[in-house]
Amino acid sequence: MSNRSASASISLRGLTKFYGRQLGVEDLTFEVEPGEVFGFLGPNGAGKTTAMRMLVGLIRISRGSATILGTDVAGAPPELRRHVGYLPGALSLYGNLTGSAYLHFLARMRGEDLTASIHSLSERLNLDLKRHIHDLSRGNQQKLGVVQAFMHSPTVLILDEPTSGLDPIVQREFEVLIDEAQQRGAAVLLSSHVLSEVDHLAHRVAIVDQGHQLVVEDIGALKARALRTIDLDFQHVVDASSFERLPDVTEVRARGTLVTCTMSGSEAGLLRLAADLGVVTVRTHEPSLEQIFFSLVRGGESRAADGPADQIVA
Repeated sequence: MSNRSASASISLRGLTKFYGRQLGVEDLTFEVEPGEVFGFLGPNGAGKTTAMRMLVGLIRISRGSATILGTDVAGAPPELRRHVGYLPGALSLYGNLTGSAYLHFLARMRGEDLTASIHSLSERLNLDLKRHIHDLSRGNQQKLGVVQAFMHSPTVLILDEPTSGLDPIVQREFEVLIDEAQQRGAAVLLSSHVLSEVDHLAHRVAIVDQGHQLVVEDIGALKARALRTIDLDFQHVVDASSFERLPDVTEVRARGTLVTCTMSGSEAGLLRLAADLGVVTVRTHEPSLEQIFFSLVRGGESRAADGPADQIVA
């Protein structure tokens, strides 16, 4: 019996990859709906790139399954690629071609005339397509990768570190491209080490570490459950120990008329008590996605890289 959502654009069920006896990633299970930006987070070597490569058919699945637009990616027909935009984390490009020649080559392989789209995207990203790829800076090569992922208006976008090497102005334009894709109903799977970017763009996230899925949840719900601090300023000095007895409060600090509580869960009980004691101002300091991420995953460098660069094919 399948528990897949009939509407999901991307669906993973127990997705697993072993390289011999070494684990790449194990039992990934989540879905990305049409019009959703879904963050895919983890430290280097956690298995994100491995999962994305399985999704686009670049490496075999060891166990489990994945579908894109309802089609199993194992043995998927070439036509499915027309609906997918993929940007690998490590680009491998045809350096002897100009940017224009490269993009039009990909368009011809898709059987499409994408001249107008290529021109528009290159203008928006300030990319000179007349230069040979081997003469482009890393940032401009990344722009080329962004163009090839978006130029055919795909229904599904799978983006691995898409803003790596991009300057802040181009990063802002990239966010606009994501917004436009979302508005036309595209599903976006976004992996990035720029956690503030994911916090801004994504609705939900999956966090993985050492090949294992730690959490799949709405970002707002994650923040609501995470520890946060609340500053309460009163008209006069109050007995701060009354806050220590609240079930969701883990720490209370008092300095004069200011009481600072560290807590998780609902603030309702704390605010009722504060109101009874004559609170004047309330300031809540919500945790960022970055703080939540580091609270969930281990520290230190990864034990293994995700693998070599990918050659983009149509």
